Amino acid sequence: MKLENKKIAILATNGYERSELEKPMEALKNAGATVEIISLKKGEIKGMENDSEWSGSVKVDDTVAHADAADYDALVLPGGVLNPDALRGDEDAVAFVKDFFMENKPVASICHGPQLLIEAEVVSGRTLTSVSIISKDLKNAGANWVDEQVVTEGNLTTSRTPDDLDAFNERIIEEFSK
Repeated sequence: MKLENKKIAILATNGYERSELEKPMEALKNAGATVEIISLKKGEIKGMENDSEWSGSVKVDDTVAHADAADYDALVLPGGVLNPDALRGDEDAVAFVKDFFMENKPVASICHGPQLLIEAEVVSGRTLTSVSIISKDLKNAGANWVDEQVVTEGNLTTSRTPDDLDAFNERIIEEFSK
């Protein structure tokens, strides 16, 4: 499956889990997609390895305050402990995520990323997965949490941890190509 002519946004900020941003970005680009990093500020954002050590960085293509969901075909939300926590406190980031759901565009989220989905109030009644530590938060927000490698329901694809990245990447390419 190819993603030529598809423009994908990855919403992240400092503290993203490096593999959960870089590996999906690489897989999407290899499938032909144009991928842009959207963040809270211009410049670069720093990643982390295993939520404990700063590691690597990526260039920001646009700020979430200026980005428009209408300009993108799909959205990826990587995890990391710090990343979704910072994003869910930003009104523009939450609105950006909500817009993808209002337009019924594909959204993919891994690990701690669904914390941003909770803030955007888009998990109630949906079946999804995540890192197990936030399963109670998702259940309390009305989601049906399951412990599976990757789950797709409607326009939402979720996955648990970096260990599941191969399956996650395969699935998002499939879903984003529709």
